[in-house]
Amino acid sequence: MTTAPIATVTTQHPVGEALAPPALPATLSRLTRRRRGRRQQAMTLIEIMIVMVIMAMVATAASFAIIPQLEKAKVKQTSTDAKAIAAAAEMYMAENDGCPTVEELVSNKILKGTSNTKDAWDNDFVIECDQDGAVARSAGPDKQMGSEDDIE
Repeated sequence: MTTAPIATVTTQHPVGEALAPPALPATLSRLTRRRRGRRQQAMTLIEIMIVMVIMAMVATAASFAIIPQLEKAKVKQTSTDAKAIAAAAEMYMAENDGCPTVEELVSNKILKGTSNTKDAWDNDFVIECDQDGAVARSAGPDKQMGSEDDIE
């Protein structure tokens, strides 16, 4: 049995040239490549939610590290303010008789009105005077005078 060769069909252009299969326009092929690239670059909702959870975990860890430092800063600032008030009270006692209050120190312009006349927890300082000098005390974080956390 003999096989006949398979005939190939070509379309002849009226001028006589064979036509190639129609090609996509260059702009269309660029657009399809761009769309494929965008699909690969886009983030899914799950990926965004995972990033949000990780960010929340980092923020929580940071807050556990920062909050105790803020409390220490309040104690240190109150201690510094108490020392300044005690020094102002000693200046007052050198010129006047008796132990002053914070309001008297401000009214006599020994302390500036803009200075911290209250502690970090918005408590008033208590000034105690004796022959050795003056001491300013703050109730501290628990806002109770006479407890362990009082600040001088």
